[in-house]
Amino acid sequence: MERYPLIADHGLVGDLQTAALVSNEGVVDWFAAPRFDSPGIFSALLDHDQGGYFRLSVDGPDVTVKQLYYPDTAILVTRFMSPDGVGELMDWMPPDRTGRPTGQHTLMRVIRCMRGSVRFTLECRPRFDFGRVRHEVRLDGRTAQFRAPGICGFLQTSIPLERDGPYDMRGSLTLTEGGLAGASFTVTGPDAAAPPLPDVAAVERGLWDTVDFWQTWVRTARYRGRWPDMVHRSAITLKLLTYLPTGAPIAAATLGLPELIGGERNWDYRYTWIRDGSLSVRALLDLGFMEEAAAFTSWLTERVSERATGPSAGTSPLQIMYRVDGNPWLPEEVLDHFEGYRGSFPVRVGNAAVDQVQLDTYGEALYALAQGRGLNTRPTYRGWQAVASLLDWLAVSWDRPDDGIWETRGGRQDFTYSRVMSWVAFDRGLQLAQEFGRPAALDTWRAARDEIFEQVMDRGWSEQRKALVQHYGSDVLDASLLLIPRVGLLNPTDPTWLSTLDAIDHDLVKDNLVYRYDPAASPDGLRGAEGTFSLCTFLYVDALARAGRVRRARFSFEKMLTYANHVGLFAEEIGPSGEQLGNFPQAFTHLSLIMAATTLDEAIDEMTRRAA
Repeated sequence: MERYPLIADHGLVGDLQTAALVSNEGVVDWFAAPRFDSPGIFSALLDHDQGGYFRLSVDGPDVTVKQLYYPDTAILVTRFMSPDGVGELMDWMPPDRTGRPTGQHTLMRVIRCMRGSVRFTLECRPRFDFGRVRHEVRLDGRTAQFRAPGICGFLQTSIPLERDGPYDMRGSLTLTEGGLAGASFTVTGPDAAAPPLPDVAAVERGLWDTVDFWQTWVRTARYRGRWPDMVHRSAITLKLLTYLPTGAPIAAATLGLPELIGGERNWDYRYTWIRDGSLSVRALLDLGFMEEAAAFTSWLTERVSERATGPSAGTSPLQIMYRVDGNPWLPEEVLDHFEGYRGSFPVRVGNAAVDQVQLDTYGEALYALAQGRGLNTRPTYRGWQAVASLLDWLAVSWDRPDDGIWETRGGRQDFTYSRVMSWVAFDRGLQLAQEFGRPAALDTWRAARDEIFEQVMDRGWSEQRKALVQHYGSDVLDASLLLIPRVGLLNPTDPTWLSTLDAIDHDLVKDNLVYRYDPAASPDGLRGAEGTFSLCTFLYVDALARAGRVRRARFSFEKMLTYANHVGLFAEEIGPSGEQLGNFPQAFTHLSLIMAATTLDEAIDEMTRRAA
């Protein structure tokens, strides 16, 4: 067992309320329950010795491994091949169908021998609350109970178990051709009884039920383009990262995975950013997933409404992120006892960026609500009051420095992207008010929109660089501006935009991969460098396709697809050696892949029609 496998050497399984990472060695080294943002139970990815893991694998020097997803599902298959035989491990979590929060979550693990004979080894070493609390262990036949304050875990298996020290369990079993065995780990509340022991027939029914769930869902997608496998895998990943009871997507399944090995850029991404969720609405609508898009817009409307009662100009009516249930409390702490992934310390839980002022958030929120018009819904009276109140606040608050989209900790600036998205907020607000005939301060909003546009074109433009720049008074470029043609501030072929695109291409694009900005040229308050930002690479593809540079867009897109891991997943960044870095998998990357694919398909189709 590797102490720290590559970030990319994992697949994701989940039940729409939480998720687990399984390495290509069959090790669950990340699992938090009962929710995505709960404390870790298996956290060996952040500290091999103290984090805990659940291993079910085949040992031996001549064992080779292949990991894949069962087609169009979230069922992970890990195949072990050795001179003595071939074995398979299947991992999945039964998906939530109720849409109600629950404290019970089960990870299913089934092993079988395909040829010859294979010896499987099981090790179960939970460490509740990131290893900060002790638990008691009790072995009763085929069930091992792990009880800790406030939580309980049940390991149930047909593999013979024995104690391994005071806190852990282990076992082993040799299977011959056709042999089958299984194990499950169920998280419950502290006083729950052990679940009923499943028999082979029940496990098989549960497996096929899970297959049917995922394949039925993904086959409702209306994507008919050139890259269905990658688009569908991205859609399944977004679904896995969405908390079904509220419809809120998290940014990534993990916390603390570094943007630079050994560096300090290690954040907790298990929360819902207004920005990420809002852009996901467009991706979901492009694929025809109306129900998921509607669920997030409802969640977003609740967040807007709950803070809409008389906000002053000094108090932001929206946070940039929330917990999946809408709770705004996300205090940041450091897990001092964890060494971090390959020594990448500190390991942070919670996110202090929640207190930042990021004015682009309002544009993204209105962008999502405006996209929601495709859902054939009309704003409620109180919902519209909340939106109007938000825009009234923004009308007197937009023209000030903020912390920017990238949540840097180097001080506030007049970020151009924040102004662009403030323009979007008023532009979409005006559209909604006029389309639905709702009362609004139209003259005030229109004046703010027009003033922002003129300011961006004047102060956001660098004559030296012949480009729109990261913040006023600088010559630094920023890849967030690649969204300008998508949101409509400028036409995709406007000379000002094409000049900006050329400058970004020159400064931030390396071998078709895109850096979000240059920390050396624009200090962000953090030590170390970072890799190329996968979201920005897909936004670059989108911008190229819209600008008519279709062949370059297609080459960049298909080149980027080669950086996906073995099961089609992306982390946040691509490092200097081509490795995936940052939290994994990242929703922003996968939603931007979908957006880029649909835009590029349309551009290629149009180019083909013209050629004909």
